[in-house]
Amino acid sequence: MEVDSVFYTDHSGRISSNPLLDQLPSYQSLLYRRKSSTAGTKRRSSSRGRIGSSGSGKWGVGTISRREEKQKSQTEERPIRELPRTMAEKRRDNTQRLEEDRELSSLKQLEHSTRRHLRRLRDDVHQWLGSLKLWRGDIHVIEGMFGTGILSYFSFLRFLVMLNLIIFVLMFSFVMLPIIIAPSVSGNITYNLNLGSECSAYPSSTRRGLVIFHQHITDLLSGGGFLEQTYLFYGYYRADKIHFSNSTYNLPLAYLLVTIAYLFFSLIWIVKRSAAGFKRNLVQDEDRFQSFCNKIFAGWDFCITNENAVRLKRSSLLYELRTDLEEERIKQKIADRTRKERCRIYLIRLILNLFVIGVLMGCFYSIYRATIFSQEVQMATKKDNFIMDLICEYLPSIVITLANFITPLLFSAIINYEDYSPAFEIRFTLMRCVFMRLTSIGVLLFSLWSQITKCGNEPCLCGYNHVLYPCWETRIGQEMYKLTIFDFIIIFAVTVFVEFPRKLIVQHCDCGLAKWFGQQEFAIPQNVLEIVYGQTICWIGTFYSPMLPAICTMKYFFIFYIKKVSLMNNCRPATRPFRASSSNFFFLVVLLIGLALACLPVSFSVAQINSSQACGPFVNYTTSWEVLPNTVSELPHGIKTLLFALSSEAFAVSFFVVTCLIMFYVIALAGAHKRVINQLREQLVVEGRDKRFLIQKLCQAQRLSAIKSPGSKSQPRSPSYHTSFSNNFNESVFLAHSPPDSSTHV
Repeated sequence: MEVDSVFYTDHSGRISSNPLLDQLPSYQSLLYRRKSSTAGTKRRSSSRGRIGSSGSGKWGVGTISRREEKQKSQTEERPIRELPRTMAEKRRDNTQRLEEDRELSSLKQLEHSTRRHLRRLRDDVHQWLGSLKLWRGDIHVIEGMFGTGILSYFSFLRFLVMLNLIIFVLMFSFVMLPIIIAPSVSGNITYNLNLGSECSAYPSSTRRGLVIFHQHITDLLSGGGFLEQTYLFYGYYRADKIHFSNSTYNLPLAYLLVTIAYLFFSLIWIVKRSAAGFKRNLVQDEDRFQSFCNKIFAGWDFCITNENAVRLKRSSLLYELRTDLEEERIKQKIADRTRKERCRIYLIRLILNLFVIGVLMGCFYSIYRATIFSQEVQMATKKDNFIMDLICEYLPSIVITLANFITPLLFSAIINYEDYSPAFEIRFTLMRCVFMRLTSIGVLLFSLWSQITKCGNEPCLCGYNHVLYPCWETRIGQEMYKLTIFDFIIIFAVTVFVEFPRKLIVQHCDCGLAKWFGQQEFAIPQNVLEIVYGQTICWIGTFYSPMLPAICTMKYFFIFYIKKVSLMNNCRPATRPFRASSSNFFFLVVLLIGLALACLPVSFSVAQINSSQACGPFVNYTTSWEVLPNTVSELPHGIKTLLFALSSEAFAVSFFVVTCLIMFYVIALAGAHKRVINQLREQLVVEGRDKRFLIQKLCQAQRLSAIKSPGSKSQPRSPSYHTSFSNNFNESVFLAHSPPDSSTHV
């Protein structure tokens, strides 16, 4: 018997070789790999191969029994209704389980019964909690009519509503509620210790005398006037410490810790939701052939119930297949480029990217000048024209909105001349739009801080320009408030005054221009960028306007219904869908970028810029961050020593090293999982070849049997497979020794 033969166990229990299985393509490839290795490696891999060959295939008796026992135990643990079986098989399994329970002892029966009832209780609780989800019915309707791609946008919108609601609950519980209840429980509240100084002057913004109605509208839209010194903005929370009967509440410390908490909580929740998509992208790096197979065999969305959505889904699948083929054609074209063509393409891309940078710089400079002009006009005492005053108040928001509207059109036109693949064109254009939208907020804040931290040619006595900005945190909160309100107004106005009239024109007008425009498409990436832009504003503005998360919660609540009505009546799914739009992973990655950008200005203002000495909870501190070391210095010696040790450089270096080791381990583990997945893919391919080989040998055996017995009538092929193979096993073994047909090797 050869060393490299495939073993199986016969009826007498002896291990012998099967010549037919020796000719399997999987085994032949194994022999080829062994022969190409060295002698020592050959012996070790041969011993492993014998063990693997005798137990890894379907002819391995020991492995089969262990695998069947494991699958049986896993099946017994699952509820019968979750098993992928027919009703008759489920009834048979139920009867078998009941009989097995009767044979068990009373203690085992009680254990199984308790486990079963706990599982049912858990499923019922999950089902009940699922029924309480916000907009559950509306989202199911959208899924049925437009598929899972557009469904993911509305699910993402629901996630932001819940996130902002939790952030508002944090701010209300630890910042607003103590201020609300403090006057009723105690009059011993510590306020500003610098009262009477020049820096502590904070004139009232409430209008006096006869107030015209449109002035209230201006205050409502800008956050000034009667709204400036309310719970809405930072400047209202002037208390330092609130003394209750048995304890003292440190409001500045609570304000700072809640700010850190809501940013950290947002990070954890976003990372948790994106973990599944990240694992899929990291481990499952699909090639083009797998992409084709997935789209052809598993690309259909069976949740669609609308006929129009069915046609659109069919066209979108057709477009995706064409896009894949176009990408393959472009890859081949790139590989065949000459040096002259590559130089020409790189030169064109360089020129166009310089043009894009110039456009971005022009937009940023326009935002900067608009912010400076708006601040100068707001400082003027004489305000007579209501419309002009409102335009000046909203001038930075208007310029940012125009830039966000014009630049995507330019980017979409420019990308056509850069000769990228279709998928990369979409991703690159979206990343440019993300950069434009999010960086514009940073330019606005930079423009404000350049005004706040400069006092002309003289040094600032208070550390900031207290003459123009006695409470600069409130001023930044007002700008974030105006951006939030204006963003909602634009979304509502575009839906009512653009999308609805366009639908009516396309529906009732037969002119060529109307047909060329066509019905409005629901562009998922652009809509996602809108709400990510708004959420970034909310994260930044929450520190300066504690009630802004509540406003954003209501804003996204109304946007859900605005977008739903527009989708149902005006829009259709995009015929050229963005591939990542069916997964929340792309949305959460963009949202994570927005969160990272939001942390930068908040951290800078907390740690670097001097706090206002006329308003807010940090009036007695130089910077907002100073409250943390001051509080730590008042703690007991043991706790203080522990905290100082945790914040030391030695601990930071050790923590960094341990984190790097853990990261390297996780990366290595992910790489190992990826290699295992690749091996399993190869194994699936080889098993397919084995099946084809065995089927061809089976057909040859049947033909040989038909030649030897010409008098017998031919039977249908499908019922006689196993019978013919068992009756003609010797012939099949004989054929296995013959030279294999070249067609059997795939």
